[in-house]
Amino acid sequence: MQKPILIGITGGTGSGKSTVSKEILKHNDQQDVCIIEQDSYYKDQSHLTFEERQKTNYDHPLAFDNELLIRHLKDLLNNKPIEKPIYDFEIHNRKKETVTVYPKKIIILEGILILYDEEIRNLCDIKIFVDTDSDVRVIRRILRDIKERGRTLDSVIEQYMTTVRPAHLQFVEPCKKYADIIIPEGGYNKVAIDIIVAKINSILNK
Repeated sequence: MQKPILIGITGGTGSGKSTVSKEILKHNDQQDVCIIEQDSYYKDQSHLTFEERQKTNYDHPLAFDNELLIRHLKDLLNNKPIEKPIYDFEIHNRKKETVTVYPKKIIILEGILILYDEEIRNLCDIKIFVDTDSDVRVIRRILRDIKERGRTLDSVIEQYMTTVRPAHLQFVEPCKKYADIIIPEGGYNKVAIDIIVAKINSILNK
């Protein structure tokens, strides 16, 4: 059985990583693609109180359980299924349930800090950085957190200024140098998407 292709898609919060993933999905047979979100691999915080969990800095590398993520990626690359965690941002903790993910020809790994970890970087066959203006990203972040994560406008803005923006400048932006492809404006950049799809097809057809 052919070894799957691992595509790492990174960029700042609200940059359009998910849009790029969906575009790649659209150009390939959906039966051949699975998506792994780095957000699913935030550390279990069951040992902390809810008040303590609310203070988690989700934009710092130490917030992620990279050991579990790397193990799961290696399993998928070796054509073994995994039990992917589910993270609930309203309770700031993992759920007890998991999702079974079966290995596919194309594995998309999506998250803000996937290129920060050297071992994860080295597992990726194609590394993509989605580069979007900060004003666009912060508006998308506000809309997402209010609609999907039950947050207030004040709390989203405070979090952005105190943790998200500093972490982006310190950890996310420098990872651009590790990318094979930098995509301005994400999934709306049709030329870049076509190049990525062509590269995927060339690897699959080898």
